[in-house]
Amino acid sequence: MTDQPQYTTLIRDMPTGERPRERLRDLGPGALSTSELIAILLRTGIEGQNVLNLAAALLARFSGTGGLARASFGELAGHKGMGAAKASQVLAAFELGRRLVSLHPEDRAVIRSPQDVQNLLGPEMGLLDQEHLRVLSLTTKNEVKGVHPVYVGNVNSSIVRVSELLRPAVRENCPSVIVVHNHPSGDPTPSAEDILITRKIRSGAEMLDIELLDHIVIGSKGYVSMKEKTLGFPSGGR
Repeated sequence: MTDQPQYTTLIRDMPTGERPRERLRDLGPGALSTSELIAILLRTGIEGQNVLNLAAALLARFSGTGGLARASFGELAGHKGMGAAKASQVLAAFELGRRLVSLHPEDRAVIRSPQDVQNLLGPEMGLLDQEHLRVLSLTTKNEVKGVHPVYVGNVNSSIVRVSELLRPAVRENCPSVIVVHNHPSGDPTPSAEDILITRKIRSGAEMLDIELLDHIVIGSKGYVSMKEKTLGFPSGGR
């Protein structure tokens, strides 16, 4: 018995209202998923795999947007269906995003509450199937100067190096940071290990005169602010 050929709907065969470019035109870029936005950058798929599937495969291989943003030209070009042209388009898009943030501080996200962190990172991090730890470096006005992926995998106190975690904030001369990590199980309830990590980060940050404003745990079922729950933070604040 021979294998049946895999059936993949071509973008041109999809209803107009479901095509990424038409959806962007009609609804705006904010309405599109990350896969759809990347599909627009890539423009075309390959035989047996439309561009939406190619974009989803790319995100899966590099563990989400953060991993994709850190990927090298060679890693991207070597992915099946990519090549030099598509790799260049993806790298150029991420670089433009970095430059926009640095050139236009007024457009930076401002963190006023844990909900702002959830709005910024929750839609992506809540769906990741691996544990990721990221650091938001903030200005004196609590503007997000950068979102820095630090760890991927089993994040625990034995591997977390505070110096590595705080390096971006030191480099950018930021007075405060927010640590964010996800629970792939979907349950954002902080563990005893999460509390231990938070205390370790707070202690190291204080030595560098950097304030750890919060540690947010994200899951598909919501989020928890460890600062609000006084988990790893003193009840009276800093």
